[in-house]
Amino acid sequence: MRSTVPSTRSRAPHVDNRLAGLLDAAATQFAAKGFQGTSIRSIVRAVGMLPGSLYYHFANKDELLVAVYAEGVRRIDFAVAQALSRENDPWARLEAACVAHLESLLDQSAYANVVVSVHPSDASAVAKALTALRDSYEQKFVALLAALPLPARADRKTMRMLLLGALNWTPVWYRTGGASPENLAREYVQLLKRTT
Repeated sequence: MRSTVPSTRSRAPHVDNRLAGLLDAAATQFAAKGFQGTSIRSIVRAVGMLPGSLYYHFANKDELLVAVYAEGVRRIDFAVAQALSRENDPWARLEAACVAHLESLLDQSAYANVVVSVHPSDASAVAKALTALRDSYEQKFVALLAALPLPARADRKTMRMLLLGALNWTPVWYRTGGASPENLAREYVQLLKRTT
């Protein structure tokens, strides 16, 4: 007799191994041309997909940007978390985080470039999502500054913004052959320390 109970088995989810390539291509294009200057057609062409195939993964270019941005933040966050796991002193932890952050930005990764160069205002439809990703990552630096033994008068928020601003601007002017990313990040922290 045939059972009338619906089967609880379902098909295995379809895994498209081109998703990673799609994200890589989008990151490369967004980093090189900016969000507005990049077309869906140029992204899918880079991975040998038809333009409509993008919509299997993402509803539109804005959602694709969020995925690329999230991956960029995840990679930087991972590097910083690894660096922090080796330090206990508050100033050493801040320095380690800054070194890892700056090295991530200067490693020529398209993902890191997107995080720094694409601003939420560039994609108004997903500005809130991009801002939330950035703010979530920056909570690490909020905690690091909160742990420092600073005078009560110290404005930790302004210090954090100055430090992250200096770190995030470095890729604009940095040239190999000068100070190493590690030395630059340490000098930023030492400047901050001397002003307190």
